[in-house]
Amino acid sequence: MINSDNRPRRIAIIGSGFAGLCLAIQLKKRGVETFTLFEKADRLGGTWRDNTYPGACCDVPAFSYCFSFEQKTDWSRKWAPQSEILEYMESCARKYDLGRHIRLNTEIAAARWDANEGVWRLKTARGEEIVADVLVSGTGQLNRPFIPKIEGLENFKGLSFHSARWRHDVDLTGLNVAVVGNAASAIQFIPVIAPKVHRLTIFQRSANWMVPRGDRAYTEVEKQRFARHRPLALAYRWFIYFRHEINWPIFRRVRFFADRAQKIAERYLRSTVKDPQLQQTQIPDYPFGGKRMLISDDYFPTLNRENVEVVLSPIDHVTQDAVVTKDGRNVPADVIVLATGFQSTSFLAPMEIVGAEGRSLDQEWHGVPRAYLGITVAGFPNLFLMYGPNTNLGHNSIIFMIECQTNYILGCLDEMDSRGLASIDLRRDVMESFDARVQKELQDTAWAATGKSWYKNDDGRITNNWSGSTIRYWWKTRRVDLSLYRQKARIGEAERAAQTFASSAHMAAD
Repeated sequence: MINSDNRPRRIAIIGSGFAGLCLAIQLKKRGVETFTLFEKADRLGGTWRDNTYPGACCDVPAFSYCFSFEQKTDWSRKWAPQSEILEYMESCARKYDLGRHIRLNTEIAAARWDANEGVWRLKTARGEEIVADVLVSGTGQLNRPFIPKIEGLENFKGLSFHSARWRHDVDLTGLNVAVVGNAASAIQFIPVIAPKVHRLTIFQRSANWMVPRGDRAYTEVEKQRFARHRPLALAYRWFIYFRHEINWPIFRRVRFFADRAQKIAERYLRSTVKDPQLQQTQIPDYPFGGKRMLISDDYFPTLNRENVEVVLSPIDHVTQDAVVTKDGRNVPADVIVLATGFQSTSFLAPMEIVGAEGRSLDQEWHGVPRAYLGITVAGFPNLFLMYGPNTNLGHNSIIFMIECQTNYILGCLDEMDSRGLASIDLRRDVMESFDARVQKELQDTAWAATGKSWYKNDDGRITNNWSGSTIRYWWKTRRVDLSLYRQKARIGEAERAAQTFASSAHMAAD
């Protein structure tokens, strides 16, 4: 991948989660060595490094939550635990010798496009400047914990922390624990800590649709069979993929599929939660699929425990040793765990990305993140996003989307090489028409018929989710059409020298 006379393109990849690793591995497989992954933490892994709370595991079957080109066949369970996923990611990095390409403890604070030189100038949090021809963001959507503004939380004398920053040095045995939130993370750690705490109080803002996980351990015979017969492992992966893909009509609000799924969820609820009144508190007031569909075998049974209570009244404030609700109830607490999700709509924050026209990405988006295929943005040459706006899913594995995005980015770089281009910049009309079409399609989904969710920004615009099936996304990303981009040719050394001479002569004349 050449930028000018025999000089390979310098590729900067921000983040070492699944997205960054996927692109890095594919570059290595092509023989490209001129890339660097910049990771702000001291270890790779992204969200699977950060989320180490008890019971953390994937909500997609393990066989489809790994790279298709690096299929793991010895998963311990049908739904892999966090530690095993992180080990898988680290093993991939070791296999493809990515260690020498990763700069740990290096946070990228800003990046500015230098139009004169046709390069990105990155600045680290320590002030170091790095130059790259291509900039790729692999930071994802779920990397910045959301801390709600709760009056008095700063005066709490006990311990409070976000679930994504779990305090493993704290023994919860015999303590009064208050959990704020009841979504994807909470339903995983609550069943684990409930048996050991004295009292566990769940402050629920809204109910969530939930279906059984059906988790189990794989037998040694199964592991050996998958390892010996790779076509069998591949067939099993595709079986999982299509079984989840046929759930897409649920989110498109196709009545037959949506009603069937909702009945399954309601039947599961009533068969596991004993108290009829408690059952009613767990039935959502929005369409099935309108928020993240939760999967658990043990959360609903945990609600039956005598030391577990669900509180529906909103939190008013926190005192030094309790949580006070708006109806005046005082709930004693030794520990407050914030299971309040992430700042999912603030893509690339807190980095400042400045494009060709001197506008920052924040100014370009003004609270409305958008990108063509979630990958490229008009006015930001040679910038590629992975897991960007409107690429999240509600029904299948995000690894599939990441591999599609990797293929598209590599396709762009190949086309640039074959055409002798230094940079490409998405046409604004392309981005606007694509975004308008996606947003129009999203209005027919269950997400649009639901109120506040992490899929939306404050104005109710769906900024996170893809508007179609994953098959459709694959189709759209399989080939690159450079007519959608403004193109700038490479400048050879002779042309560069001539430009420099002309510029010097002009200055001398002035």
